[in-house]
Amino acid sequence: KRVYIIHGWEGYPEEGWFPYLKKELEARGFDVHVPQMPDAGNPRIERWVPWIAKMTGIPDEQCYFVGHSMGVQAIVRYLELLSVGTKVGGAIFVAGFFQRLTGLGEEPNFEEVEKEWLGTPVNLEKIKNHFDKSVAIFSDDDPYVPLDNIDDFRDKLDSKIIIEHGKSHFNTGAGILELPVVLEELLKMAE
Repeated sequence: KRVYIIHGWEGYPEEGWFPYLKKELEARGFDVHVPQMPDAGNPRIERWVPWIAKMTGIPDEQCYFVGHSMGVQAIVRYLELLSVGTKVGGAIFVAGFFQRLTGLGEEPNFEEVEKEWLGTPVNLEKIKNHFDKSVAIFSDDDPYVPLDNIDDFRDKLDSKIIIEHGKSHFNTGAGILELPVVLEELLKMAE
């Protein structure tokens, strides 16, 4: 069983809870990949999606994805490109968004990056056909991903919704170095 953990905007493989999750999954026999996404400070669909495709190779039902923030967008857009009938084991979306972002006005290239990722249509109905199980995890005090982003995950991807309390954006800045809920949900998914 293979797990691909995709970080978000300005992220990196050793950030926050990724090392914890990698270690816990490897201890249980999973093959875990946490790549450094290209030009993380200026994420672009045309760079990130092919990067995931190249890394993943031929996806199958032993293949699981965990995304954080912009990594969720990248995973979903990668899944959208899969041919009809291709299935992956499932996905866990942490602080994902399709509707809007808030509080990022200080980020360089914010408007340009936001416009590209939120303004480029994505076919969620098609993506849903590539997995049977998904979980979307949000925090009730996320400064960047408001809770109205839940609707698409619940209604269009049929994701199980989990709302954590006081976890901010699930990143190092919020002091989140372990995220057991992701491990628990992934283990259930991969049974």
